[in-house]
Amino acid sequence: MSDYKNIWVFIETANGEAKNVGLELLNEGKRLAQAKQENVVAVVIGDNNDAAVKTAIAYGADQVIDVEGEEYKDFNTDSYANVMIQLVGKYCPATILVGATNNGRDVASRTATRLRTGLTADCTGLDINEDGLVAWTRPAFGGNLMATILCPETKPEMGTVRPGVFKKAGPDASRTAEVIKEEIKTPAEMIRTKIVDIIKAVGSEGVKLEEAEVIVSGGRGLEKPENFALLQELADVFGGAVGASRAAVDAGWIPVQKQVGQTGKTVGPKIYIAVGISGAVQHLVGISSSETIIAINSDPDAPIFDMADYGLVGDLFEIVPVLTEEFKKIKAS
Repeated sequence: MSDYKNIWVFIETANGEAKNVGLELLNEGKRLAQAKQENVVAVVIGDNNDAAVKTAIAYGADQVIDVEGEEYKDFNTDSYANVMIQLVGKYCPATILVGATNNGRDVASRTATRLRTGLTADCTGLDINEDGLVAWTRPAFGGNLMATILCPETKPEMGTVRPGVFKKAGPDASRTAEVIKEEIKTPAEMIRTKIVDIIKAVGSEGVKLEEAEVIVSGGRGLEKPENFALLQELADVFGGAVGASRAAVDAGWIPVQKQVGQTGKTVGPKIYIAVGISGAVQHLVGISSSETIIAINSDPDAPIFDMADYGLVGDLFEIVPVLTEEFKKIKAS
């Protein structure tokens, strides 16, 4: 297996633009590659990829493999997995990092199965051990402990990583890198599904949780769905997004797209404000990458305070409106 080298990052795209999760993984992939004295390689699959390729280089790719074709304009498991399998057969990467999005999980699992290699899902931490293997860390047993997984018997080592776990590097438009254009065709008969229509989900408008610098999340303490309007007003002051705990989602107070935590979205904003959230370990796993956590809860013994940088004990219905008005004054001045 000595022929396998370099860290690959699958750059997921939308309308020819690179999505954030791939750029986050480039930064972490760069760190791993430097530890192994290898290169971090971005893999871009799509149609008209120029913008995504340039972005990947600006965010740290040492090399880019670019595969273009009309059949890759929209994501499709069959065609994208076909490309990945052929590329792996030709270039033999040691490691492949894929974002744990719907599309990323789809193509990663199909590729790993076809290559008969291991795949560690939903990772929240990565490192290189003393043998040069990637140590994949992920929540296990309902998030009650963190497991570190090694894959020493097969190559490439593969894993999916949740969006928001790692930070993007600052872009450097002056960077240059080799771009390898590969001509790979996927026959129409191999593609078993096609997109008929795209319907936007309820709650998909506004700032996305994964991209928000400020997130205000609510939990069971909000008591009813109408009270999420308080959080929206506070989030609007910062141009941020509203999130929720699983308890609030399960109660039907807010769409599942807003759920933060192990079974929802992993986020890493500059400021995370947890309102009426007790802090179950599954929720804490999803916010651990936040730069600053502010907790508001009436229970001084709530587990959320163990992780919070700042804590406010009291009635959220009194505290949140006052905070909103004070932040508005600060912003106005």
